[in-house]
Amino acid sequence: MSLSFTNSIAVQSRARALVPLCVGAGAYLFFLYIGDTLLQDSDSFWQIKIGQWILDHHALPYTDFYSFTRAGEPWISTSWLSQILYAISYAQWDWAGPVVLTALAIAASAAIFVYLLDAHLEIPRSVLFAMLAVLLSLHHILARPHMLALPVMIAWVGSLMNAADRKVTPSWVWLPLMSLWANLHGGFVLGLALIGPMAVEAIWTLDSGKQVRLLARWFLFGVAAMLAACVTPYGWRTLLGATNILNLGELLSVISEWMPANFASFSAFEGAILGLIAIGLFRGLTLSPPRILLILLFTWMGLTHVRSIEAFAFLVPLVLAKPLGETSPLPQDTEQAGESWAARYVTITGALMIAAAAWTTTSIYMSHHRFTFTMDQTPVAAVDLLQQRKAQRIFNAYQFGGYLISRDIPVFVDGRAELYGEKFVMDFFKAVEVKKLDNLTRLLEEYKIDATLMVADSPAAQVLDHIKGWKRLYADDIAVIHVRDGEPAAAAPAKP
Repeated sequence: MSLSFTNSIAVQSRARALVPLCVGAGAYLFFLYIGDTLLQDSDSFWQIKIGQWILDHHALPYTDFYSFTRAGEPWISTSWLSQILYAISYAQWDWAGPVVLTALAIAASAAIFVYLLDAHLEIPRSVLFAMLAVLLSLHHILARPHMLALPVMIAWVGSLMNAADRKVTPSWVWLPLMSLWANLHGGFVLGLALIGPMAVEAIWTLDSGKQVRLLARWFLFGVAAMLAACVTPYGWRTLLGATNILNLGELLSVISEWMPANFASFSAFEGAILGLIAIGLFRGLTLSPPRILLILLFTWMGLTHVRSIEAFAFLVPLVLAKPLGETSPLPQDTEQAGESWAARYVTITGALMIAAAAWTTTSIYMSHHRFTFTMDQTPVAAVDLLQQRKAQRIFNAYQFGGYLISRDIPVFVDGRAELYGEKFVMDFFKAVEVKKLDNLTRLLEEYKIDATLMVADSPAAQVLDHIKGWKRLYADDIAVIHVRDGEPAAAAPAKP
């Protein structure tokens, strides 16, 4: 009976070890299948373009050279490593490359997430939390650098939370994660900001003498993490570049991914918040003040900017895992170091088979499916016409900026809001929405615009039909072109 029980525990342990990989493989195949949904943001165009520029010139940008409104102004790329990875994948496999790369990042995020929860929760709950986290993040799962940084964020916060749970200092072995994060995406500042609350959680129940010693070690770790974040080609300027986006004030309320959450209609995020409250009430959870502070912080982030909902989705469960696990503790695993090589061989073989199956499925699927970027952000015919006319100074819609950059056309504005600044972009949005007609006419004259490229249904496109000195040259379901009146007309290119 005892031998049978031990064997059962060993089998469960080996099966449990494969669960994160299975979850990751499932997430990867799902997002590979719906890969076109990852290609819906024109920022992907300029991210790839900058990555290719870095590869071609063996250097990193320090000034802007893609716009005519900010040409030569200081600008650094805090996502340079992600941009290189996307550029390489795109050069090799067209849009299939960024899709596969993003799907792999989601898979790694889900696998790491389940692995971290597995220490405190049973498998079904860990997998359920992973599924809910992915569901909440769907709106922001795009082929962009923040996705490549997501698994690093989860691993970093998981290591901090694990150390806080055990009342010890995080191992300095994890510091390279911060360096990697800082080179992948500017969101690494969140990882630095969380060190303080995690340190308070670590010392919360200790006596005063131990508190001081442990807090001092956490402080040293925090200093080391900040130095690790500066291990980038830009050095300490990486910190400044990453925080510039947070100083855009009113502008953050008009850029879709930086808008506050909208509860006008029921959403998954609203359901998650209500579910979080329900779990606390049903389980009767008693959390330490630092954990409460962390949960409130992640909730506030999600409420303030919809792009932060993914941080809420993946990080709140890591904070709750230990308290939830204490209400229903896992059975003790009696199998430790005595596991045989044969058992490890079975686990490794299973992992390799899962990876091989995922890769084989990828090859088969990519052989007959071509990934395409969403049409409403790629005004191909309109841009072809602008290039035929040799337009030099184009007043372009915000969402067309990335595509224009990919076509080597200088832009008026694009997704790099931190480069253009709050006042400039707010003036631009007010002009496009024609909230004040003077804004539109002033910008057209001030920047000597010779053509406009607007979204088909934008107010500016409609108003330009009636402004003296401008005429509509071309229109389709995606974009409208206006040029100064008196210029010769040009034949529109054939639609692809």
